[in-house]
Amino acid sequence: MNRHLGDNVLGVKDMEQQPKARGKRFTLNGALWSLQVLFGFFFAGSGFGKVLLYDGALYAAAPRAVAWYAAVPQPLIVFIGICEVLGGVGMILPAMTGVRPKLTPLAAVGLTLTMILAAVFHIMRGEYALVPANLLLGGVAAFIAVGRWKLRPIAPAILTTSRALKSFAVLGALTLLVFVPTWYTMTNVQF
Repeated sequence: MNRHLGDNVLGVKDMEQQPKARGKRFTLNGALWSLQVLFGFFFAGSGFGKVLLYDGALYAAAPRAVAWYAAVPQPLIVFIGICEVLGGVGMILPAMTGVRPKLTPLAAVGLTLTMILAAVFHIMRGEYALVPANLLLGGVAAFIAVGRWKLRPIAPAILTTSRALKSFAVLGALTLLVFVPTWYTMTNVQF
């Protein structure tokens, strides 16, 4: 095979006919999945910490670690935590299983609303340093909502054994990587 300057071993014409490497391509679907998993884990973990405040002793100690907890009644903090856990899991599992995938953008909308309300709450309390985090989290959740509702929706599918096993693996990872460490830290570390 003759090699000309600038040609590779395959030749220029052969390169044009080969598809791009699948793993090296940036896609909107890939970006959405990455954000769904990352932020789903974040929200589920953050929410689980709030759910644990159902315990009176933990709730009493919590304002030493997070000042705004003192301004919110215990049942409201636990409710917010439940919403965040369900929203975080909802950003991943319905889309992954294909069972009711429209729940994924709805979960993201719910988390967006939660972050908007959190930003308003912190502005009213003069806690301006906390607002950018709320806006970032809400903005990403809104991007996921729009992405999965309009741009790259997930089609409903039949629940297969493979999808169910992947979902159980995600729940297992969530438990081991997020819930257990959060529970251990909150119950064994002094604030």
